[in-house]
Amino acid sequence: MKAVVFNKYGNNDVVEVRDMPVPSPGTGEVLVKVRAASVNPVDWKMRAGQLRLITGYKFPKVLGRECAGEVVGTGSGVTRFKKGDQVILLPAVRSMGAFAEYACAPETTTFRKSDSISFEHAACIPIAGLTALQALRDKGQVSYSKKVLVNGASGGVGHFAIQIAKIFGAEVTGVCSGANTELVKGIGADKVVDYTQEDFTKGRERYDIIFDAVAKCSFGDCKNILTPDGIYISTLPSSSIILNQYLTRFFTSKKALSIWVKPDAGDMAWMQANIEAGRIKIIIDKTYSLEQAKEALAYSETGKARGKIVLKISS
Repeated sequence: MKAVVFNKYGNNDVVEVRDMPVPSPGTGEVLVKVRAASVNPVDWKMRAGQLRLITGYKFPKVLGRECAGEVVGTGSGVTRFKKGDQVILLPAVRSMGAFAEYACAPETTTFRKSDSISFEHAACIPIAGLTALQALRDKGQVSYSKKVLVNGASGGVGHFAIQIAKIFGAEVTGVCSGANTELVKGIGADKVVDYTQEDFTKGRERYDIIFDAVAKCSFGDCKNILTPDGIYISTLPSSSIILNQYLTRFFTSKKALSIWVKPDAGDMAWMQANIEAGRIKIIIDKTYSLEQAKEALAYSETGKARGKIVLKISS
């Protein structure tokens, strides 16, 4: 099979598309013919070695953390899926493997795909969609009338976050470039801050939740614009965030938290139901072929993607 691999940590030059053996599903695993996969910042961060303590030093590695396709085989012990089922896959972080013609994942991180959602759109849900949902609902305890600010509002996680916050009845401010103002307003933001013209951390508005979907602003940058019981959430579990998670337990009612997505069948069902109902719109900025994966990663790394980036792997 064709797969996007790298043999050492580094920049995009280490990435290549080459033939690899089709993975064999182990006990409790599902083998899927991949139709589409989604590109996330975590992919190039893994390629660069920023998560090497998790991903280790065994090479070659096949990139990709989320995809959608059809079941073609199952390991022993699998009971919920059979050949031909259309599914959404979240491979384990250590093994990755979504940027390939075939991918394996545990049955516990494999989810049935709704017939009304395309493979391309479905592949965008496991990382970005569930991260936004779990950050706002579980970490931020978002609810009606709370004031929420989403930094990186036009990006992959951010555009989900704007819409999810509105579903929960929050008043939402999106931070993005001026070029993306109309897009962010169009998906429900009540207010938009153009970061090229205004530093939102210096504003007078106070927020119950600040969700830094692009991990560009620290808790220290944002704490003055949090309400007394406000919560700051970052998508990057940096050392400073971990320290502040500890310190804010004792010295302030404001909280600094980070989010690491957890596979959850109930959350996946919630996301798909709201997509089907039209309450969540998945924006796909660009679609690439598997052979163009290096270009897709490079584009993701610019930080300028509007919504999601997708690899279309088979029809």
